[in-house]
Amino acid sequence: MQLLSAHIPAPWLQLSWLLALVLMLLVARRAAWFMLRDRANLNVFLGATVAVLGLWLIKTGIKPGLAFHLLGATALTLMFRPLFALLSVGLITAALSVWQGEFAAFAVNWLMLGALPVGVSWSIFRLVDGRLPNHLFIYIFLNAFFGAAVAILMVGLFSTAFIALSGAYSLDYLRGEYLPYFLLIAWSEAFLTGMLITIMVVWRPEWVATFDDHRYLNR
Repeated sequence: MQLLSAHIPAPWLQLSWLLALVLMLLVARRAAWFMLRDRANLNVFLGATVAVLGLWLIKTGIKPGLAFHLLGATALTLMFRPLFALLSVGLITAALSVWQGEFAAFAVNWLMLGALPVGVSWSIFRLVDGRLPNHLFIYIFLNAFFGAAVAILMVGLFSTAFIALSGAYSLDYLRGEYLPYFLLIAWSEAFLTGMLITIMVVWRPEWVATFDDHRYLNR
């Protein structure tokens, strides 16, 4: 899912960097940085970031720029809320971009693999939190399981449209050889996210910022 700079038109790269800079300023201005001054919080944040980096390294691909891997963006969003989730994905994307020599494509990949799934996951959480009862199973199945599946499916649709419009690969090829695999990945992403969030809310609820055991368990 990580795009190559050679496949992206120069004007698109410039626009993506502009949008990424705006997002960076938003994170810098509004993130609750004091939370990371606590050593326990910092350890959890860094540990989760390294774990998701490991997920991204376990990947397969069919052609250059058409790789598949799990995202972990929904789990990061539920654990740290959207701003720190964006920061975590940004660190992962930057590390891989430098390692692969594709830093020019950092902004596009951060927006596609970070801003998009984090935004989708956070929107689903806010909708569920505001409209449905505070119930543990609702929290896990809708926010974690369903949210993760929808988030990665949106990444698949967006990346397919982006790559087709950029001219790197034809839409017919992407619809037949690229997009369908996201249905399989969505199940794996949903299962892994749901399992991890379930374990954390039971054993380490303080690691999940969007979970309040008084609301979800003491009713």
